[in-house]
Amino acid sequence: MGMFRRILAAVLVLQVVLLPVTAAAASEESAEQFKPRVEITPYIGYRMGGDFDVADSEPDTSNSVDLDDSGDWGVDLGIYRDRTSFYEILYSRQSAGLDSSDPSLKGVDVTIQYLQIGGTLLFDDHERYVPYLSLTVGGTKFDAGSGYGSETKFSGSLGGGVRFPFGEHFAATLGLRGYLTVVNSDTEFLCSGSGSVNCLFRTSGSTFFQGEGLIGFTAVF
Repeated sequence: MGMFRRILAAVLVLQVVLLPVTAAAASEESAEQFKPRVEITPYIGYRMGGDFDVADSEPDTSNSVDLDDSGDWGVDLGIYRDRTSFYEILYSRQSAGLDSSDPSLKGVDVTIQYLQIGGTLLFDDHERYVPYLSLTVGGTKFDAGSGYGSETKFSGSLGGGVRFPFGEHFAATLGLRGYLTVVNSDTEFLCSGSGSVNCLFRTSGSTFFQGEGLIGFTAVF
C-alpha cells in the first residue's frame, strides 16, 4: 500500500500542479484560436530490466528470476487539453523469455502488456525540437501462456523525450519510459488451476520495474 500511495501522490502532482501550469498559456488563446485535436503515435522500442524476487525453498531466503531484454511495440493516443498538454491512453506490449537456471522455467515466454492513462506536457519553447514529459497510471498484464494463466497488477509510468516536428501535423518522437508495477509479496504468481504446485514461482518482492527506449512517428489531426 505504501508504493500505491506514492504512485497516487505522483499522479496528483501531475493533475494538480503540472497540468494547471499550462492554463495560463491556454487562456491567452481564444476558443476560436484553439481547436480540439487528437494525435496518435505508434512506436517500436527496446525494453530492459524486469526481475521477480522469488522465494527459495529455504526459509528466509530468495533469489531472482530475470526477464530477458527484448523489443517491444506500442501506441499512444492523445486528446489535447490545450496547446501544450494532452490527455493520453498508452498501450505497450512485449514478449520475452525468463533468464533462470531453474529447468522448469526454460522455454517459458512471458507477454507483458501495459494499458495506461495519464497526461503529457509539451515544452515548445524551441523551434526545431519539443521536449515532453509524460506520467500515466493503469494496469500491467502478465501472461505466460502454456496453461499458466495471467495476472493483472496496478502500475504507473514516467516518460520523457524529444519530438522533432516536420510540418504542422507530423513529428518524429524519441523517448525513454520507466514502468513500475506493484506486485504483492509472498504470493504465487502465474498459476494454472489451484495450488502452488501449478505456479511458475512465488514472489517475495513488492515491485517490478522496466525501462524502455523508443522511437515513434506522431501524427496530429
